[in-house]
Amino acid sequence: MDLLRKLVDIKGPSGDESLIRNFIRKEIRPFVDKVQVDKFGNLIASTKGVGPTIMITAHMDEIGLMVQSIDTKGLVYVAEIGGVEPLTMLGERVLIQSKSKEPVYGIVTTKDISDAQEITKVPSIFDLVIDTGLSKKELTKKGVQIGSYVYFTSESNCLGNKNIISGKALDDRIGCFILLEVAKKLKNTTKNILYVFTVQEEVGLYGAKTSLHGINPDWAVAIDVTAAEDLNDNPVNCMGKGPCLTIKDADTITSPCVNEWIKKTAKKLGVPLQLEVSELGTTDALNISVAKGGIPTSVLGVAVRNIHTAASIASVQDINGAIKILTALLKRATKDLCFPK
Repeated sequence: MDLLRKLVDIKGPSGDESLIRNFIRKEIRPFVDKVQVDKFGNLIASTKGVGPTIMITAHMDEIGLMVQSIDTKGLVYVAEIGGVEPLTMLGERVLIQSKSKEPVYGIVTTKDISDAQEITKVPSIFDLVIDTGLSKKELTKKGVQIGSYVYFTSESNCLGNKNIISGKALDDRIGCFILLEVAKKLKNTTKNILYVFTVQEEVGLYGAKTSLHGINPDWAVAIDVTAAEDLNDNPVNCMGKGPCLTIKDADTITSPCVNEWIKKTAKKLGVPLQLEVSELGTTDALNISVAKGGIPTSVLGVAVRNIHTAASIASVQDINGAIKILTALLKRATKDLCFPK
C-alpha cells in the first residue's frame, strides 16, 4: 500500500491541491491516452475507445485550516477549511505555510489549555490557537500572513494491523488511490473512461461542477468515503465488511440503474457490499447528477472511522473490494443508458 500512503501524506487542502495534483498526474499518465487540467484545477485523464463515456471521480482536496489573524503575543487564530471538528485538532502538530526556508511548526491548543485551566466547554473553531513559540513580528518576518494555509503533519501508518490504515486525508485519497489502481488494471481498455480528480469538494463540491463543462459522460460513479458507525449499538457502514453503496445521503438520491449494476457486479465477484441510506453529508455525485440535463450517478465508498480528523482509520480489505467492483463494472460497461422508466 505504498502508493496509498504516499497519497495520504501529501498536503492538499481545498484550494491548494497543486502538490497532490502533480503527483497523481505523474502516476496516471502511463495508463491513459490523455491528461489535462482545467482552469479550476481539476485533473481529467481519459481513455479513448468505444461505447458509452463513463466518468469515475474522486476528490483530491482534504480538510484543513487557514490563518485568520495573529494576535500581539504571536498566537495564530484559524478558520476551518471543510468540516473540521475543533475538538479533534487539540494537540495536533501543524505546519504553517510561509516564505521561510525553515518550516514554521506549531501546536493547536486553546488559551485555557495553555494556562492549565479547567476545561468547562467543548472548544469551537474560534477558541483554537496555534502556538509556534514565535512572536507576531517573527511570524511576519517568516512570511506567515492572513490566508496562509495550515497543514496537518501526521503521517499514515498501519496501527497494530497491517490491513488497517490510519492517517490524515483518507477522505478522499482513498478514492484517488482506487481510481489510480483501476486505471492500471484497465490500461488496455477499449472503453471511453474519464478519470476525474476534483478540487474543492470539501468546501462546496465546486470541482465536480466545473469539471463537467468540458466533458459529457453518459453515466458516472463518484468514489468517496463515508463515516463508519460500527461502534454504536445499531452498527452501520462497518469497517472491514466491504465497500458501501450510497442509495441516499443528505442531498442526493443516486441512480437506481447504476446502483443495480454495482450490486450485480459485487454479487458476481463475491465481494460483500454494504448499502447506505443516510441523512448526513453528500458528495461530488450531487453536482454531477444534475449537470448536462441529468447524469445517472452512483456513489461507491469505503467506511472510515474518525472521518474528518487528522487520524482517520480504514480497512485495506474494503478498499481492495471497491477496486475489484469498479474494475469489473467498467470492463462490462454497455451502451445502456439509465433513463427513468
